[in-house]
Amino acid sequence: MKIKLRSIIAAALVSASVGFGGNAVAGELPGKGVSVQPLKSSIAEETFQTMIVMRALEKLGYDVQPIKEIEYAAGHVAIANGDATFLADHWDPLHVDFYNNAGGAEKLFREGTYSGNALQGYLIDKATADKHGINNLGQLKDPNIARLFDADDDGKADLAGCTPGWGCEKVIEHQLDAFELRDTVTHKQGSYSAIIADTIARFKQGEPVLYYTWTPYWVSGVMVPGKDVIWLQVPFSSLPGERKNVDTTLPDGSNYGFQANNQRIVANKAFTDAHPDAAKLFSIMQVSSNAISAQNLRMRDGEKSAKDIERHVDAWIKANQARFDGWIEAALQAAR
Repeated sequence: MKIKLRSIIAAALVSASVGFGGNAVAGELPGKGVSVQPLKSSIAEETFQTMIVMRALEKLGYDVQPIKEIEYAAGHVAIANGDATFLADHWDPLHVDFYNNAGGAEKLFREGTYSGNALQGYLIDKATADKHGINNLGQLKDPNIARLFDADDDGKADLAGCTPGWGCEKVIEHQLDAFELRDTVTHKQGSYSAIIADTIARFKQGEPVLYYTWTPYWVSGVMVPGKDVIWLQVPFSSLPGERKNVDTTLPDGSNYGFQANNQRIVANKAFTDAHPDAAKLFSIMQVSSNAISAQNLRMRDGEKSAKDIERHVDAWIKANQARFDGWIEAALQAAR
């Protein structure tokens, strides 16, 4: 299985040197002559924050290759094995199993928080919530409540869920069992963009909707929590794998069934050991969740071409020039 996985990764990625050699000679930028391979998942909206990291690495002299797309589990392994350099969208703790399975701290660098306080969970339209007094996912154990969200007339609620390979699908599948919802709820999986587009269309037609989403992401700019939709509480904390005993209650007392996550940059440790400037950069870069959500909404509204996203990145850097320049200077100091 490991041999097969390595073969898949090798076929999917450009495995040219990612620059694990020593620093450049004095007077040159530390990244000169060093190739860097960024990764991201199939979520198109991750391009924005990935490109900001790429621009910073270019300022340090690195030869940054075009982004390669690969799902999280294989991406962590690729980075650990040196087939790629970094991923800007490691969700901690959602991706903890991917991180540990790829070798953890021995093979992967993961310091600092790139974007904090990312939430996930289940939501329904506010009209249905108010009319039927629904505020907890556990209420869907009642067939009469579940049928309110039945879009395909099979008698079960249709939950617009999580794409396989993202990590969130494991939590949802686990919780359907833990909350005894298998008989009344169907987890709809596949392309999230297609599933959520159908959900939004039904919402705009005034139909009840039940879906999983996360923030920062554009969906909550279209169906606004508190105004158009509400977050559902869960009956109790229950997560799979190493997090089985984790309490998912948030500081305000809400429990959406998922821990609050930090998005972090994860990189090949051999690369960061050899290039302290890049390690410093990865550990100090920060982009707000509001900035990410705003850019993602622009993509949803049609500004989604490569040139559009490059323009968004340019605008963000210009608006945050002093901060961006500070990252570069701190990284250069780390290389001296």
